[in-house]
Amino acid sequence: MTMNSATNPLLDFSDLPRFDAVKPEHVTPAISALLDEGRAVVARLEAPMDRVTWEGFVEPLENVTEQLGRAWGVVGHLNSVMDTPELRAAYNENLPKITEFWTGLGQNLALFQKYKAIKESSDYAGLSAARKQIIENALRDFRLGGAELPEDKKARYAEIQEKRAALTTKFSENVLDATNDYALFVNNEADLAGLPDDARQAARAAAERDGKPGYKFTLHFPSYFPILQYADKRELRETIYRANVTKASELGSKPEWDNTNNIAEILKLRDEEAKLLGFSNFAEVSLVPKMAETPQQVIGFLEDLAGRARPFAENDLAELRAFAKKELGIDELQAWDVTYASEKLREQRYAFSEQEVKQYFQEPKVIEGLFRVIQNLFSVEVKPDTAAAWHKDVKFFRIERNGQLLGQFYIDLYARSGKRGGAWMNDARGRRLVSSTVQTPVAYLVCNFTEPGIVDGQPRPALFTHDEVITLFHEFGHGLHHMLTEVDELGVSGISGVEWDAVELPSQFMENFCWEWDVLQHMTEHVETGEHLPRALYDKMIAAKNFQSGLQTLRQVEFALFDMHLHFDHDPYGSRTAQEVLNDVRNKFAVMIPPSFNRFQNSFSHIFAGGYAAGYYSYKWAEVLSADAYSAFEEAGAIGGNVLSADTGRKFLEEILAMGGSRPALESFKAFRGREPSIDALLRHNGMTA
Repeated sequence: MTMNSATNPLLDFSDLPRFDAVKPEHVTPAISALLDEGRAVVARLEAPMDRVTWEGFVEPLENVTEQLGRAWGVVGHLNSVMDTPELRAAYNENLPKITEFWTGLGQNLALFQKYKAIKESSDYAGLSAARKQIIENALRDFRLGGAELPEDKKARYAEIQEKRAALTTKFSENVLDATNDYALFVNNEADLAGLPDDARQAARAAAERDGKPGYKFTLHFPSYFPILQYADKRELRETIYRANVTKASELGSKPEWDNTNNIAEILKLRDEEAKLLGFSNFAEVSLVPKMAETPQQVIGFLEDLAGRARPFAENDLAELRAFAKKELGIDELQAWDVTYASEKLREQRYAFSEQEVKQYFQEPKVIEGLFRVIQNLFSVEVKPDTAAAWHKDVKFFRIERNGQLLGQFYIDLYARSGKRGGAWMNDARGRRLVSSTVQTPVAYLVCNFTEPGIVDGQPRPALFTHDEVITLFHEFGHGLHHMLTEVDELGVSGISGVEWDAVELPSQFMENFCWEWDVLQHMTEHVETGEHLPRALYDKMIAAKNFQSGLQTLRQVEFALFDMHLHFDHDPYGSRTAQEVLNDVRNKFAVMIPPSFNRFQNSFSHIFAGGYAAGYYSYKWAEVLSADAYSAFEEAGAIGGNVLSADTGRKFLEEILAMGGSRPALESFKAFRGREPSIDALLRHNGMTA
């Protein structure tokens, strides 16, 4: 049977992905057909050309690789949100082929020479700034991809890429399997003292779905975290804490899910890749396409931030220990007590609880309030739309300006079995100009919140914690970066081509609006009374905003320094383990050391299965940029009375969101703020100023 878009939905690029039609058996035929087409185009483009031009060389290469990327993107997305044995098998079967193709492309000397020819031609001066940036990025990426290596080293480089891809996928699968496998059943309701009603109801419903009595708790965040935060029974908190921090480790439930060896092998392969490319370590490789220039600069930045945060963190911990001893009878504060005691201290000090606040954040009102912010800032309209989706809970929307479509997005909000934990934005399709028509961008926005419940037999909308609202705004910031771009060149439109340590700027920027009264009063409605968030409760939230910010900052710095040292000055072939590197960082910078059984690193997917290797510092690096950018809105609000300043929003859109990766992020920031970034706003926002 001939392979085409009618017989295989993964080959249909006419519009949105046909999620209602994609099946695991479509994956291998579609990917094989697209790889064959890709190889044929590459072979044609390798041949000598009288004159290498953008239209004759870059465009056909971009066209064929975009289709492969879109089809594989659908497969990868489904593997993340609807994992099944059949889909996982199809994904793993094709991952080596995909890796081999991209690695071969990155090492192709003939293609590299043609990009060089464009750069050196008389046509180059006439290219747009976006196209020039794409050429520069391509030349850099060919060098990083091993294009200049001798053939024997190219072969080894390709082996490394394939092994790394398999190991990072296995790392992620182990975390997911260990998360899905764990179940804690509690039959005595008295053991759940302190737990909020909605957490009990969700646990009861989970047990009922399994046909079992009592209450079922899992390692999905909305299930286990309320125990750590609210459960009065200390043994229950310890049980769930221990299960969570030992998952996918030698202390976990199944030895085949232990990521310890995967970590060691991934680090060895990254180090070997760096040495092949002529770098001293993988951190240097990682930083080539980023804003930061050297690992030493990053470490210096993080250690400086740690020094500023430490006095606040020490004070936070001393207060918590004294409170736990005096008010809770906990003589020695343990890791499984910290979240519980912190919530009790917050309640006492600020006279409110996160659970009280949660009752005001109904999903429909939160979404409506988020859209209101977007519409006011960027003069757009967000409207419901229709599309085939992968799950009944997925919603689909479109963004327009003056009736013109700018972008579309899927929202998948709730945690479920078979869905990777955490929250993320991914692109389904990028913006580009095709035959004088703009292909509009499409995004996936994925979270893991508690699903809507049934109370007294009546359906009730999902309720979000304020932290979850912040997460939603964060991911939507990434989505805006992707969807509101005005660049028509695929390689630098939206988030493409943006330095990794600047890509968090729009996401962290959006978080700030979750603390504004003018925003919150329009996105809150009590689930029972219907009243908006009271001003008195809002004032308490603001007073508590920087509660334990010293501890939180130091924790993020700890993770970032662990990541950087692993990839900079750790010998992966030596006797020291990743655990020992983490212990060293903690001994130097942490104010509270986790228990010896804590295996946080075994589920640290950001650096072992995501794109943050030697890049986790990006969150704090970009937070300097985002806090400083947001201060422009605070300045506008001080003058005009409202931080939702359309004028400032327009400038942010024009100079940062719209520009995508078409120019260096620092240039975009300076175009918006009129100066270099400053750390002052970050310290002020975190309450860490003298």
